[in-house]
Amino acid sequence: MQIEKFYYDNKIVKWFGYATIVWGIVGMLAGLYAAVQMYIPALSFDFAPTTFGRVRPVHTNAIIFAFVGNCIFTGVYYSLQRLCKTRMFSDKLSKIHFWGWQSIIVAAAVTLLLGFTTGKEYAELEWPIDIAITLIWVVFGINMIGTIAKRREKHLYVAIWFYLATWVTVALLHIVNSFAIPVSLFKSYSWYAGVQDALVQWWYGHNAVAFFLTTPILGLMYYFLPKAANRPVYSYRLSIIHFWALIFIYIWAGPHHLLYTALPDWAQSLGVVFSIMLLAPSWGGMLNGLFTLRGAWDKVREDPVLKFFVVAVTCYGMSTFEGPMMSLKNVNAIAHFTDWVIAHVHIGGLGWNGFMAFGMLYYIVPKMWGTELYSKKLANAHFWLGTIGIVIYAIPLYWAGFMQAQMWRTFTEAGQLKFQFMETVQAILPMYVSRSVGGLLYLAGAIIMAYNIYKTVKKGSFVANEAAEAAPLPVHHSKVKEYWHRWIEKKPMTMLVLSLIMVAIGGAVEMIPTFLIKENIPTITSVKPYTPLELQGRDIYIKEGCYTCHSQMVRPFRDEVVRYSGEYSKAGEFVYDHPFQWGSKRTGPDLARIGGKYPDSWHYNHMLNPASVSSGSIMPNYPWLFEKQVDTATTRSKILAMIKLGVPYEKGYEQRANEDLMIQATKIQASLAKDKLEVEPTDEIVALIAYLQRVGTDIKAETAQK
Repeated sequence: MQIEKFYYDNKIVKWFGYATIVWGIVGMLAGLYAAVQMYIPALSFDFAPTTFGRVRPVHTNAIIFAFVGNCIFTGVYYSLQRLCKTRMFSDKLSKIHFWGWQSIIVAAAVTLLLGFTTGKEYAELEWPIDIAITLIWVVFGINMIGTIAKRREKHLYVAIWFYLATWVTVALLHIVNSFAIPVSLFKSYSWYAGVQDALVQWWYGHNAVAFFLTTPILGLMYYFLPKAANRPVYSYRLSIIHFWALIFIYIWAGPHHLLYTALPDWAQSLGVVFSIMLLAPSWGGMLNGLFTLRGAWDKVREDPVLKFFVVAVTCYGMSTFEGPMMSLKNVNAIAHFTDWVIAHVHIGGLGWNGFMAFGMLYYIVPKMWGTELYSKKLANAHFWLGTIGIVIYAIPLYWAGFMQAQMWRTFTEAGQLKFQFMETVQAILPMYVSRSVGGLLYLAGAIIMAYNIYKTVKKGSFVANEAAEAAPLPVHHSKVKEYWHRWIEKKPMTMLVLSLIMVAIGGAVEMIPTFLIKENIPTITSVKPYTPLELQGRDIYIKEGCYTCHSQMVRPFRDEVVRYSGEYSKAGEFVYDHPFQWGSKRTGPDLARIGGKYPDSWHYNHMLNPASVSSGSIMPNYPWLFEKQVDTATTRSKILAMIKLGVPYEKGYEQRANEDLMIQATKIQASLAKDKLEVEPTDEIVALIAYLQRVGTDIKAETAQK
């Protein structure tokens, strides 16, 4: 048989590898900055783009899509060529993919710091960037599938299954969750509202973790761990079960983020059941990775690459055990809205994703530069700094989470809440300090890695086009009877379609009834659309990232109903909320019943200097709200967008919306004047006060449902 000679494209791998290092350090710096602001809020410097509410989404997007995203592409471009025994389908598409993705990252950082956000966690980017993401993702898919189509290796190795499932599922998640109606170039409203928006968002949010932070990294694990250990995967059969069970079950688990909320109980229960089922395939994959190292533990002690991989896979196992446990209702009642969730997420992010990225980079760079790693001592130092950093980061946050939950729900013998919310904040500040120390150690390790990689590159000679050879794929395949999975593994398009069907089932079963059956979201007659001024104020609330610290969801627990002075939250309250604002973390108290609780002057002073009305507050000042003006020119387009989304404003209301806006703003101006506080009716603070005074008041007026 004739042997064909060809060349692997290492240049694109190098570019994505460098981007992984750079964006990783940038994302970690943003995270450290946000972490320190949790106990030194003055570090925002009274400057809008540096407040926690804007920096936090920059951090999460930088880590997820810039650091881990570039890590994924580095590993896929390196491994796919070697698994398929061919060069990438198109060098031009590879370059478009690289520069397109980096451009998206820069645009994301700039727009988020400027306050352009959808307000949906992990999906904050506005519609033009969402479109760009879709286009670049298609470019990546064409290049990947084209490479698989021209492969010289008949069998599709397990890593490729995970790459294909990642690509098709992320496309589905991104497109469905990103449906929005544009208001301007950098402002849009979610197509969904309230309960429906919450379900779609956490179907996306949970599965962004599943199919962007897990399945592609599992693909990298199945390639790089056996390569580094020079051993075959422990069990091919287990990898089959791991793959198909994981992609089918994972997609159902999103509702476990919404337990005890206004989401219908049946959807919550589905989320719990499938979350528990996730234990089996997740731990099957973890054990498959660890057992691959059987008999190689002496090498693990000597090789920093394998050390990173072992801890990464172990953290994967810890996270995928903890996640299902946290989805149990009795556990979730304690964990949700606390720092326990933050600790859980970072075990996966720092341990699983970060350490897999570090191990992969230490493995591929010496190979592409034809040399040895510059310093194993530095790599080991990085390993221990990172590992200790994770421990110092996570353990105090677990402690903080339990403290928060316990203090929030403790009553005195007289039946009164024992602790004010601010007391719970002050109690956990030492844990926040420890968290930032752990993050600093982890960052220091990443910087050491960057130096080590730099010195390795300097002493080596880069092979841009690596020579390889292999026999061409036979035209006529054998008709010998094979197991079903062997047949599928030769047909990438079949696997792609089957993966799409598997992941679409769960989302469809959960979402279709929620959208089509009216009984899932009962109507509350007293709930009315936001006034134009309240709508503008809500947009300011979202722009400033208030949802990153405050929830708007009173759960049906005695302590929450008592603390927040009102009914627990009902599904019908949120029918005009585009997007929903239930939140996922309570750094500050819940705001679902904030309307009418304090006078206008309290909100004025709270935004100007939070500590003046709430002693010990860690919230930053917002002085620009008293200087910037609401752009009333956008009111008409915002009302029209809401009408298109089904919000029942009167016909032609957009024409006189600004008149109503000024009438309400003038009333607030007069209210503040009584306390000798001067504002202009169009000041942003006036609109924000209008919104906050509205939140939760509809349910107080009438709780009867029809």
